[in-house]
Amino acid sequence: MNHSTLARFAALAANLVCLFATPAVAAIKSRVIEYTQAGTTLVGYVAWDDATAAKRPGVVVVHEWWGHNEHARAQAERLAAAGFVGFALDMYGKGKVAQHPADAKTFMAEATKDPAVLQARFDAALASLKAEPLVDPARIGAIGYCFGGRIVLDMAQRGAPLFVAGSFHGAIPEPVEKPAFKGRVLVFNGAADPMIPAAAVSKYVGALAASGADFQFFNLPGAKHAFTNPNADKAGVDGLGYSKSADEASWAAFVTAARGVQP
Repeated sequence: MNHSTLARFAALAANLVCLFATPAVAAIKSRVIEYTQAGTTLVGYVAWDDATAAKRPGVVVVHEWWGHNEHARAQAERLAAAGFVGFALDMYGKGKVAQHPADAKTFMAEATKDPAVLQARFDAALASLKAEPLVDPARIGAIGYCFGGRIVLDMAQRGAPLFVAGSFHGAIPEPVEKPAFKGRVLVFNGAADPMIPAAAVSKYVGALAASGADFQFFNLPGAKHAFTNPNADKAGVDGLGYSKSADEASWAAFVTAARGVQP
């Protein structure tokens, strides 16, 4: 378990900024696609670096409770710049993007009321990503934010074939009786996040350790909920707040860890 300091994260971020300051960054391409699950139209956003035609790992992005918005798409583009194919999925359905917390709560409740549908929509996104021509279908990962973080952690503990699973300021799922983690798990938690109970975090980290999973837990000093979202402070919700340092540091740590996972 890694309780690395924010200073170490910042150093990693600085190193990665230097690494990405190449002409390849300007070659990031993207497109919007539609895919379906049981008749429901879902919207995906694919991003990749076309400076090379080499196959590479693909990583799905599970959005916050707001839905498939610009924040999720920005993370797909960050993945592309880091050498992956990013795929921002859609758990709600085409057009269901919230601007108000009440709508976000409604969309999230609808999406989570049937675990089978939740699983099916996650699987549909994985299938769409695997079909991308630049993706190595044997190397699929997932990251999630807030609501999406819980989804990723839950899918990982249930044995989803993910080489890496990352949760950023994610809600914590209830540990399953016999977790079946396949790849590396990274949990980035805001130490000043009032929405994520410390007891739930402790219980989940304990379950990770007991399962023998390959995992790292990062408690980011001073970071509030939604610390990766530049618009978090505009939502009008207590406890939300963007942190540039925590955002960049957690991202650097994730990329470093994901690149280090052996095929």
